[in-house]
Amino acid sequence: MRLFLAVPFLLAGCATVPRAPSPEERAQRWWGDVSALADDGMEGRLTGTPGYQRAADYVVSRLQAMGLEPAGTDGFFQPIAFEEQVVDHAASRAALIGPGGTTVLSLPQDMIVGRGDGRRPARIEAPLVFVGYGLHIPEAGHDDFAGLDLAGRIAVVISGGPAHISAALKAHARRDRARLLAERGALGMITLTAPKAVETPWSRSVAQAGQSGMYFADPALRDVKSEFFNASVATEASETLFAGSGHSFAEVAALADASGPLPRVALARTLRAQVVTRHKAVRASNVVARLPGSDPALRDEHVVFSGHLDHLGVGAPINGDGLYNGAMDNGAGIASLLDIAQSIVERRARPKRSLLFVFVTAEEKGLLGSRYFSLRPSVPRRSIVADLNFDMALPIFPLRSVIALGAEESSLGTVAAEVGAGMGLPLVPDPWPDRNSFVRSDQYSFIREGIPALAFKFGFARGTPEAEIERVWRSTRYHAPSDDLSQPVEKIDAVRLNDFVAAIGLKVANASERPRWNDQSFFRRFAKD
Repeated sequence: MRLFLAVPFLLAGCATVPRAPSPEERAQRWWGDVSALADDGMEGRLTGTPGYQRAADYVVSRLQAMGLEPAGTDGFFQPIAFEEQVVDHAASRAALIGPGGTTVLSLPQDMIVGRGDGRRPARIEAPLVFVGYGLHIPEAGHDDFAGLDLAGRIAVVISGGPAHISAALKAHARRDRARLLAERGALGMITLTAPKAVETPWSRSVAQAGQSGMYFADPALRDVKSEFFNASVATEASETLFAGSGHSFAEVAALADASGPLPRVALARTLRAQVVTRHKAVRASNVVARLPGSDPALRDEHVVFSGHLDHLGVGAPINGDGLYNGAMDNGAGIASLLDIAQSIVERRARPKRSLLFVFVTAEEKGLLGSRYFSLRPSVPRRSIVADLNFDMALPIFPLRSVIALGAEESSLGTVAAEVGAGMGLPLVPDPWPDRNSFVRSDQYSFIREGIPALAFKFGFARGTPEAEIERVWRSTRYHAPSDDLSQPVEKIDAVRLNDFVAAIGLKVANASERPRWNDQSFFRRFAKD
């Protein structure tokens, strides 16, 4: 049975309440917002482009029509200064030098130089050292950097991690690798992917290699302050890095696929590279709106609903189409925030705490918009009690359960489970924890600042028809022009998930106590007391 969050409320002194929209009407409204945001006229919503600004203006117009308050630093907007970096792979060069002579790497077919997280050095020549998973987690008894002299070297790492360490903790450690390596004197990092961990075709990454990366214009906000080489190597080309080392990529990949312990290997090869880049200043804004709370003692606190407004813009054509509309990633998530806001407004009763709706920019460039908001929020940081994030929830099969990423880390998981029990939507674990989903969207920016957070997806389990639908979607539509308005979507079930998340937010907003990190959570350390 499909249950919808639709509780009639009365304003003081008001005799009647307008009829609440039916599920079908709300689904149509939700799809109307998705269609507007993923329209060709938005040109893929690339951060810093006119298309992105049109999408931001559309969101503001919807918020104004609902009567929400502007809560940015410039009305509804929170402007951010970025530097854009484009790697000219055609003009760049890379080779491996060592036993057997020189092996030229084709760019970007064999190796893609990263565009984000800081400037790339114009030239680099440094020996390679394989450091396993590249994870520094001493609390879990695992440190791939211990005892290694990384100064002047390029660290080579592979996907995955030990089976006994939680997916969330491994994901966090992966996000922190570049900073830790730079602090230890490493000049760069090369990432390899074990065959079973391949999520999308390498050809998709090659097609996007010409797209820009971004980082904050203010160096103080960057995780890696200095120039740092960062690249990934195709699975098919990874064996060349291990030539003459006494080890093989096939060997370490098999161990990584099994989450087993990995050797650390001083590789016999040196990378020599010349990297040609172009840079320019870019500005784009988060959009922030507020629904004030009703309780004098709690209304200065905020429950955040977040999602990213940007996508990939116009890029390399796939099957003749070069416009990356981003319907599910993340036009659908933005439409869900608008639906939640409007449905709460339509109930005509405000929760005790205030609700903050944050539509962030530059998620596709490394969670930059949410990172900026979490570091320099437009409301007092201490006032933010929780974040509930939408990103690629994927309403592409019927909604029977929910994946709430981060549920095991804080009391928000208990709230989500209670809401799910009442709505017939049980929580299920992430079936693919090694995808690092926990740190690949904007909730992670809030977590890093000590704020409990959840992110939501349609639930499924391995080996089911839903898992196959999701796999096919990722291999054919994820970060591809085919993520457009022509794909089949479960519109009414998308609104059901909206109601699920809204119910969590309202329960948190009306609770006497703030959400808290669980005692055993690694991320409790980030809490600001």
